[in-house]
Amino acid sequence: MLLKDILNKIKVEKVIGDTDIEIKDIQHYSPFVTEGSLFICIEGFKTDGQFYIKEAIDRGAVAIISEKETIADEGTVIRVEDARGTMASIANYFYNEPTKKLQLVGITGTNGKTSVTYMVKNIFEFCGRKIGLIGTISNWIGDAEVEAIRTTPESLDLQKMFSQMLQQSLDTCVMEVSSHALKLKRVDDCIYRIGLFTNLSPEHLDFHINMEDYREAKKKLFYKTILYNIINIDDAHGKIIAEQIKDLETPLLTFGIKEKADIYATNIDMSLKGVRFNINILGDIIHVDVKIPGMFTVYNVMAAAIICYCLGISTDKIGKALNSMESIPGRFEVVKEIEDFIVIIDYAHTPDALENVLKSARMFAKNRIITVFGCGGDRDRTKRAIMGEISGRLSDYTIITSDNPRTEEPLSIMEMIEEGVTRVTNKYSMIEDRKIAIQHAIKMAINNDIIIIAGKGHEATQTIGNRILPFDDYKIVLQVAEEERLI
Repeated sequence: MLLKDILNKIKVEKVIGDTDIEIKDIQHYSPFVTEGSLFICIEGFKTDGQFYIKEAIDRGAVAIISEKETIADEGTVIRVEDARGTMASIANYFYNEPTKKLQLVGITGTNGKTSVTYMVKNIFEFCGRKIGLIGTISNWIGDAEVEAIRTTPESLDLQKMFSQMLQQSLDTCVMEVSSHALKLKRVDDCIYRIGLFTNLSPEHLDFHINMEDYREAKKKLFYKTILYNIINIDDAHGKIIAEQIKDLETPLLTFGIKEKADIYATNIDMSLKGVRFNINILGDIIHVDVKIPGMFTVYNVMAAAIICYCLGISTDKIGKALNSMESIPGRFEVVKEIEDFIVIIDYAHTPDALENVLKSARMFAKNRIITVFGCGGDRDRTKRAIMGEISGRLSDYTIITSDNPRTEEPLSIMEMIEEGVTRVTNKYSMIEDRKIAIQHAIKMAINNDIIIIAGKGHEATQTIGNRILPFDDYKIVLQVAEEERLI
């Protein structure tokens, strides 16, 4: 592809050098630059692509795009006003506008995104159809699993994956759409068939100014959809978004349990083994018996069912697929190997998610709830005391521990959580080493207790300082259980 053809698709402020040159690849990460690449300088949270121009040229870049005045010893230099928006447009063009051909489904919200995407994937595969998936746990292109570095990849990586999906004859992709992706223009130039909102609770307030800014970022998704917008109106923020987008050309469908919605659930029956209920979906009834407990499961299942219904899958197949589904990694995942008491691993790392998990556990708890959790470092500090208070109020005993402290002092994070716990109880302990904290919970548990290990869920590593160390809550539980001769 010629550089001059690419530049015809974007707004250019200044060009120095030849534009009649072939571009073989586009990169924003200098180590991946190869001969004939166009290198786009993006300013990130920790560094700026400007610093890597020389490295990119040394690796074979023939053109540079930047927001700043740039001088390069070799190659063509293009200055633009908005490098991120430019990168999204270029990526879309370079990969032949893949979302014009792909049925793209976007799911946004604080909690539930991962569960809904995996449920949709499960339904499609039950029907014998392959589907692409992009999300927090991993990315799937057909049968190939690709490691997920962030919830929503950068626009270049995203459009490349869409293109690869089409090459493998996939016609549908379901993806998590983060507020960062929407605000940082990673999904600009994407055409979504369906956009769905799960819920909103305090999270990423180190990035967003306030909850309104967070909600406005999420709302951007619904201006990119062409088939249906689907909103959970039991959520207060969802109700606001639904009201604000109701006059868009794209039809709006609402769902809920408490509010009067287009799609709703009835006859809800919950136990530790799962949840049974009916989904009333535009006049059709789907009978559901899902092996994942919790009220949040009802909302996630409804969301997945509505998406698949809107994409033409029959209610009969949707119901059978959901009823055959097993647990989702790190989402209210019961450690089946332990029988003396119950151990549940969950990704809950926000106040709302932790509260939902603990309230769900309380519904079928026959004895104590022991909660082990921490909060990530270099992230929103305001939620730490809030989560501490939630655990103190809804648990019988809380063990405060470390959870990806990154460059922060773990004990400092734990003390912020402790401040919240002590508002409501003195039944807690602080154990910095996460393995020892899990071990302490297992040692103190008796018959019919429930241990909730929250925060990391599916994650297989722990980030301490600048080191990324192996750490998988599920594997640690099994290891400790073997040491204690529980399995």
